[in-house]
Amino acid sequence: MKKLITLTFKISILFGLIYLWIYYNNNSMAKEAEALIYRDINKIPAKKAALVLGTSKYLSGGRINYYFKYRIESAVKLFRTGKVRAIVVSGDNGSKGYDEPTTMRDDLVARGIPSRYITIDYAGFRTLDSIVRAEAIFDLKDYIIVSQQFHLERAIYLAHAKGQKVIGFVAKDFRDTVWAKKMEHRELLARVKAVLDVHLGVEPKFYGDKVEVKYK
Repeated sequence: MKKLITLTFKISILFGLIYLWIYYNNNSMAKEAEALIYRDINKIPAKKAALVLGTSKYLSGGRINYYFKYRIESAVKLFRTGKVRAIVVSGDNGSKGYDEPTTMRDDLVARGIPSRYITIDYAGFRTLDSIVRAEAIFDLKDYIIVSQQFHLERAIYLAHAKGQKVIGFVAKDFRDTVWAKKMEHRELLARVKAVLDVHLGVEPKFYGDKVEVKYK
């Protein structure tokens, strides 16, 4: 009985330490990105290009994914106001019938962005892949990342770990909903994985040849 109590105590301490580390890790990423994230289009510095991080346009049942919708709207705003001269859309195209970046490109074109200034990254399977490939394939070193704030904080952490100079433009979010809470919990684990990926030197799934980005 005494051994069982001792073991239970040790396990409780271990889980407590893990929880504290996850909490610290989450707050550290948020603090690191705080001064680099912009919401006001008039205040964000102009850069040559924006990297729009991918997600599916539709949820199960055919419902629109507002994370997708608001990222597209933010990218359009950056281009129309002259804050960027090119857009790179990066997403998952890993299976037949599922093509995030092409859908993103098509929606941008439908909103009046000339296709010649939109470059597609078909191998942005994860945020890490999108960030590393931004420089390795598309030669972006100083650029704007577009996504929701929770995602931007992790993306900026990864970009800094790779020596890139980036800022973030916040796409509209919808907090205090069941879906948003679910994403927040998922993000805690994604941030743990991001730290492990950096320290373990995890590489993107694919690299490939350089791609030239066309600027306005």
